[in-house]
Amino acid sequence: MNFNSVEIFIGVVSIIIGIYYYLTANFNFWKLRGVPGPKPIPLVGNIYDLLSLKSSMGCYLKKIYDNNYWRNEKFVGIFTTSEPVLILKDLDLIKTVLIKDFNFFTDRGVEFNEKVEPFGAHLFNLEPKRWRPLRTKLTPVFTSGKLREMFYLLNECADQLNDYLNKFNDKIVDMREISARFTTDVIGVCAFGLQANSLADDDSIFRKMGKRIFSFDFKATIKNRLRSFAPFLFRYFGKYVADNVLNNFFVNLTVDTMNYRKDNDIIRHDFIDLLKTLRDEPIKIGDIELTDTLLAAQLFVFFIAGFETSSSTMSNCLLELGMNHQLRDKLRREIKNELDNADGKITYEGIKNMKYLDKIIKETLRKYPPVTTLMRKSTATYTLAGTNVTIPTGTKVWIPIYAIQRDPTYFPNPNEFDPERFNDAAVKNRHPMSFLSFGDGPRNCIGNYIYKKKKYLTKVYCNNINLNLCKIPGARFGSMQTKVGIVKILEKYTIDICDKTDKDFKINPRGFLLTPQNGIFLKITKTPIV
Repeated sequence: MNFNSVEIFIGVVSIIIGIYYYLTANFNFWKLRGVPGPKPIPLVGNIYDLLSLKSSMGCYLKKIYDNNYWRNEKFVGIFTTSEPVLILKDLDLIKTVLIKDFNFFTDRGVEFNEKVEPFGAHLFNLEPKRWRPLRTKLTPVFTSGKLREMFYLLNECADQLNDYLNKFNDKIVDMREISARFTTDVIGVCAFGLQANSLADDDSIFRKMGKRIFSFDFKATIKNRLRSFAPFLFRYFGKYVADNVLNNFFVNLTVDTMNYRKDNDIIRHDFIDLLKTLRDEPIKIGDIELTDTLLAAQLFVFFIAGFETSSSTMSNCLLELGMNHQLRDKLRREIKNELDNADGKITYEGIKNMKYLDKIIKETLRKYPPVTTLMRKSTATYTLAGTNVTIPTGTKVWIPIYAIQRDPTYFPNPNEFDPERFNDAAVKNRHPMSFLSFGDGPRNCIGNYIYKKKKYLTKVYCNNINLNLCKIPGARFGSMQTKVGIVKILEKYTIDICDKTDKDFKINPRGFLLTPQNGIFLKITKTPIV
């Protein structure tokens, strides 16, 4: 059969029109529902800056959040390629989604393919069916009593940190690296009962694995972008960018440690013991298949949350103290007072008594939230409270933490570092959803503490899950190790900025957590508190 040029031309045009229609068929989704938002582009939707690595997620959403076109809107509709996503701006609506109507948003909506990336099946990502029972069973490792019992281990790691810093007197250091070594050692001994030796050994396998997880190389970046924004492609090409070295390390670590403890009748009541109990007594977790890989995935995410977010908060905090000497010196005076009251020792009670330190940590997390965006996905058709907008099952909802916590409406002069934003009066007068660094609702961060008393807890909030975690006062694991590390450093050293310090904190567009492009370099000088 022969085709003339006109027929070929018509055929090509028809194919192009068909492809264009396929790519744009869903672009009326938000317009039909009366939701404002930027005009999408075929293939990329509204996320060209994310796909082209020009912007991080936090900065991208802040740009949308601050746009004058939608300044007074409760929400904005965008498209990730062709998928609709709703960005929430209204704090009352955010509270409803995270807490009151949580049962409509039990799914985080994080894309992962378990066959391609088995470690994606961890507590942060899991669908509700597996998340609920696992969350309930893994929560007990974070009780105040457990933290008090293991506090001596934090102190031992802090002493090792002090020994490590001795060789850097009057030198410029990479504070992110030092903080990461410290928190890696803490998570190793406290949660896994293992010596990570990140401070003592430059070739520590735990530190190498930590760097591998947060690598910014091309392969890792492509993997993260495909997983997040092109899951259909990740299903086919993800195996070519999977990190089998990382997977094998954590599976072997989990299985070998559990088996060793079982064979030698060792009980430590830590995270590994919880996983071992779940494996050996699966009836406690219902009909979930507890494979070695699924258990290792929980250890994997615990490792990530245990060292990276805390080390980031430590280094970001020290950066601000290096730029604000009055705040640094005031904190050192508080540390001295508590040490004097405890014969020069860092104690669990002493850390809890340091109110100014607590304000400084919260202000650090306000200005530099490690996780810049909360994600949820509707599990049923849902009408947004106070509106006529109805979203179907499976609609993704994003909450822009970074943008909210830099909004001058809630935090005047948001780029200024001011710990007094977290005095009792200021917190009481501010909307509870204006500070979301730990998330909120039942799917908040398991490893950290709840910084405010939850007077709004309801049966709806705790439906079908035992969340005594919400009611336990005091510090949580991440906050406690961060505070101990900062106290140990400031007890003996002053921190200052230097020529190498990036005082503007340029954000790395490749990071899936809030990460500085140029690191955090500070000068430390041995100046014991007197």
